[in-house]
Amino acid sequence: MQATKIHATAIVDANAELDSSVEVGAYSIIGANVKIDAGTRVAPHVIINGPTTIGKNNHIFQYSSLGEAPQDKKYKDEPTSLEIGDNNTIREFCTFNRGTVQDKGMTKIGSDNWIMAYVHIAHDCEIGSHTILANNASLAGHVSIDDYAILGGFTLIHQFCKIGSHVITAVGSVIFKDIPPYITAAGYDAKPHGINAEGLKRRGYSAESILQIKRAYKLLYRNGLSLDEAKIELATMQKTIPEISPLTNFLSTSTRGIIR
Repeated sequence: MQATKIHATAIVDANAELDSSVEVGAYSIIGANVKIDAGTRVAPHVIINGPTTIGKNNHIFQYSSLGEAPQDKKYKDEPTSLEIGDNNTIREFCTFNRGTVQDKGMTKIGSDNWIMAYVHIAHDCEIGSHTILANNASLAGHVSIDDYAILGGFTLIHQFCKIGSHVITAVGSVIFKDIPPYITAAGYDAKPHGINAEGLKRRGYSAESILQIKRAYKLLYRNGLSLDEAKIELATMQKTIPEISPLTNFLSTSTRGIIR
């Protein structure tokens, strides 16, 4: 390691592995079994415990705590882990816990995520890539968030819930069931409020594709069909409309039921 990259007051365990380009700010503590790849910056007063693996070009802001033991009474000091990908922004006071042996044993965060201050990601969560988690969003254990989802500030998600791709939640949403792809959700408890049309436009979806997704939304939520009836109709749609496949795939794997 280049001494100029590690502040003199930082503590880096001898069993941590840091690329020579990693920066560690004043009074930060990097524990054993932590691996940090090239270009990642760790601000002052950050604590990272292991086993934790952090990829390239992340920016971890001050006072975050990453890789700490899960907040689960069943946890008995097993060597579970946290894995973080590349190009993530992790703002102040974030807390990401390691996994538990009752699940995958790993909490996993993808790449290119924008994670704002005070976000809590509990044990065994899995976050995709290109997500935005606004201030104070909190995920209970075993939650999964698919690519391009956006959680509004103070969104709270119950354990084992799944959030589909391109979902957006309003500020203060409280989620007890799964949210299928493309949906806008709001409320306590959260209800569907149309599709995330603006987000889809920004990500290059054509007007025709968005129209078809709106049709699928109406089948699921506005046509008076039962969930099983809607699944049959959507399965027929996806044969000619590929944009519907993420929706049908999500519905086939949902275990908590979806918001209705």
